[in-house]
Amino acid sequence: MHAASDHPSVGRVSLPDRERSPWWELGRRVLMALGILVGTVLLVYFDRAGYRDNAHPGRDLSLLDAFYYTTVTLSTTGYGDIAPESAQARLVNALVITPARIAFLVLLIGTTLEVLASQGREMFRVSRWRKKMDEHVVVVGYGTKGRSAIETLLSNGYDRSAIVVVDPGVVAMEEANRDQLAGIVGDATRRGVLRQAGVEKATHVIITTDRDDSNVLVTLTVRQINPDAWIVASVREQENVPLMRQSGANSVITSSDAVGRLLGLSSMSPMLGSVMEDLMTYGEGLEVAERDLLVNEVGKQPQRLPDQVIAVVRDEKVYRYFDPVVSLLARGDRLIVVRPAKELPWAPRPGTHGEELADEDD
Repeated sequence: MHAASDHPSVGRVSLPDRERSPWWELGRRVLMALGILVGTVLLVYFDRAGYRDNAHPGRDLSLLDAFYYTTVTLSTTGYGDIAPESAQARLVNALVITPARIAFLVLLIGTTLEVLASQGREMFRVSRWRKKMDEHVVVVGYGTKGRSAIETLLSNGYDRSAIVVVDPGVVAMEEANRDQLAGIVGDATRRGVLRQAGVEKATHVIITTDRDDSNVLVTLTVRQINPDAWIVASVREQENVPLMRQSGANSVITSSDAVGRLLGLSSMSPMLGSVMEDLMTYGEGLEVAERDLLVNEVGKQPQRLPDQVIAVVRDEKVYRYFDPVVSLLARGDRLIVVRPAKELPWAPRPGTHGEELADEDD
């Protein structure tokens, strides 16, 4: 029987671990212990005149005697047959060897202390993470669609620390942590799990589970918690798109229809299919992007710009580039363009060089 905290409906924060080999940690501790041991042996040996050997009165300590005294002292055994006699040796024992003894003991029981300390450290990390988590992106589901969405976000400048994954699968969350992503292990249809992910402070929520009914329920819950979040959800069947929109999704992607259309295009026109695939693949060839209007583009026609403008966003509405409403570009407009994924001498990328933007408030 699993504990309550292991149930998939209960949110548990899972942060990426720092990549350190256990052999590296073990070697580090062994070297530190040896360092304390060797340093103390040399310290006692160099000051051997200040020590008295009760078993052999009048004889100076040898290196072996110094090693023997150090081991029984650091281990707190303390037989008393060798003892500091001079004021200098006693001062060194009080100020140097006693702290070294404490450090040596800490290293000997370091495994137990590490377990106890790691729990407190993990609680501190989670608390600090929660305080920093604001205006982030929550991705529900770390399957193929979720990973692709995150890769696209990262490729467009999003920081990994600004992305939170929610998935009920422990294996999926381990993979997310290996990808240096923080996440919540839990069922995203539960309000408590979404609150663990900080949905109320998120700017965007991407829902990518493989069940349309789960996606609808997650969308409803997210919209109730955060009325202002931009929700993008995937559905498998086209008939569920209206239901998803009624649930509060701002944008709905039909995965099966999109793949089917791409397959059909590739079958009828292989070249067109390759272009569509190029547009959906980030980093090579062509890309579809949204950018701000530049000052020197105000008053121009969309068709006259260096970029291939395919749509204009004005007053939160999308107009196709040939729509008479956007025949002349105005301040505050945003452009949907097709442009090179990487700038070339003969293919510039306006809006990516710090040019002055034509903001509506200017």
